[in-house]
Amino acid sequence: MTEVTPFYDKRVQCLACKHSYSTTKIRSRFVKVQSLESDFCPVYVSDELNPLLYNVSVCPQCGFSFTDEFTKYIVPVLKTDLEKKISRHWQPQDYGHIRSMDEAIKTYKLAAYCALIKKEKKITIAGLYLRTAWLYRKINQEESERRFINLATHEYIESYLNDDFKGTAMSETKLLYLIAELLRRQDKVEEAVKYLSKVIEKQHLSTEPKIVEMAKERWYEMRESFKEQKQNHLA
Repeated sequence: MTEVTPFYDKRVQCLACKHSYSTTKIRSRFVKVQSLESDFCPVYVSDELNPLLYNVSVCPQCGFSFTDEFTKYIVPVLKTDLEKKISRHWQPQDYGHIRSMDEAIKTYKLAAYCALIKKEKKITIAGLYLRTAWLYRKINQEESERRFINLATHEYIESYLNDDFKGTAMSETKLLYLIAELLRRQDKVEEAVKYLSKVIEKQHLSTEPKIVEMAKERWYEMRESFKEQKQNHLA
């Protein structure tokens, strides 16, 4: 009997140049989530068996990087753009093996750049930025984490305002809560409260009571800390 390892090679076809290559993935049965942080960042039992590290596929031939959230079709004019801005400067390199945290961060930055050129949905770009922030959190790089949380927040707000998240796995309840939580993490309390209030106002339309509950908890925490700050200010 051959022993089943956590890692396996998946064949992928590049959406841009159609080159076929293999990239490492983790078998789901080996992935164990210990908990979720307040912005849905998963904390895995094992740092090595973290599927976030392998979310992005990077074409070794042309550099085009993407995730399963990307739409498959690339408009011809944007294909030319990708060639100009990525492929022409690409030094062939292979990200298809076991990845370090730094390498994983690079793959997300590449994917975000490709997504911007390809004009992917805002919700997709926001997700790439947020996952980059999570990886920076894992290696305690607070400044970089904050920068990517800021970028993610901007894209999530745009997505909400333009209904660009409709038809994706992201619900309105979750999106509003996530925007509020990311604003709170940037100390933008008033803006955060505004988005949390929307979750609570629309709770009767929601099919996600757990997220509504989380929104109420955050709202209560922020209200209490706001009161404390006021009292300290007056004291």
